[in-house]
Amino acid sequence: MPLNHQDRKNQRLLRFLRASGLIEKQIFEARKLHGWRRRSLVALGRTRAPEGIPALAEALRDNDSENRNAALRGLGRVGSPEAAEEILSWIAESGLKVPALPLQTALVNCCRERPQVLLPYLQYAEGPLREVLGRVLGEVAGPSLGAEVIPLAGDKLPELRASAARALSHTHSGHALEVLTELARDPVWFVRLRAVVALGELHEPRAIPQLLVALTDANRLVRMRAAEGLVDLREEVVSIFAQVVAARDRYGLHAYLAALENVSREVPLETELQNTSWLEGPEKDALLKVLRSGKLLEEPVVAQL
Repeated sequence: MPLNHQDRKNQRLLRFLRASGLIEKQIFEARKLHGWRRRSLVALGRTRAPEGIPALAEALRDNDSENRNAALRGLGRVGSPEAAEEILSWIAESGLKVPALPLQTALVNCCRERPQVLLPYLQYAEGPLREVLGRVLGEVAGPSLGAEVIPLAGDKLPELRASAARALSHTHSGHALEVLTELARDPVWFVRLRAVVALGELHEPRAIPQLLVALTDANRLVRMRAAEGLVDLREEVVSIFAQVVAARDRYGLHAYLAALENVSREVPLETELQNTSWLEGPEKDALLKVLRSGKLLEEPVVAQL
């Protein structure tokens, strides 16, 4: 893959720092000096030089909390899977000895390229540390994880179930639809939200029944994202609208119409309704009235779908 302008600029800077001896100087200061050690650790991380990772990893085990925090930020600046391994090895040994948010930020930066590095540590982590790692996985999950995240869908920790849902939307697993359908019924609202978002991102007509169920969810955000997923299935728009109306849920109808409005699709839907041959006159007229008024009719609309 060709390098972009910023990557080329970073490589030129790194070559200069190596040729001038500045990286070796910063590594020496990070290991030996005390008064300026914190500044040296952060500066070393800013170079993004892989040869600085061992010195930063040593500083993670420093007795001074300021030095530990600076080393963590430095490794986060490096942003490589090797830096992630050092952070994960350290917290596996020592536990959560830094604030959760800086740890999460550093790991997100370092694990984007290779999110698989998190999985072995998640298997044994407990308590607050497991929650942090679960949130990180949710941020960095991508296609490379594949079916490895499916076991997390049954985890007792909601953050990990939500992370599994997010990851499955980017995989090509044959079980993704089945697992996401189950997660869309989760008792925790943000797990359902992640699952519904993922179902919409699959762009799979087989997900329509679960998205229609989610359109009546008690949580407004879940309803909104279910509506967005349904609107994205453009080939099924008339059939979906008929089913939304048939559900007789005004909140679901409002969410669906709002999603249509956001993508400027009300007029095309009206045109498609008028041109649809499989709807009979009274049913077609009733659906058009609902679309134009935004309100359910007193008598339910029964369409042959």
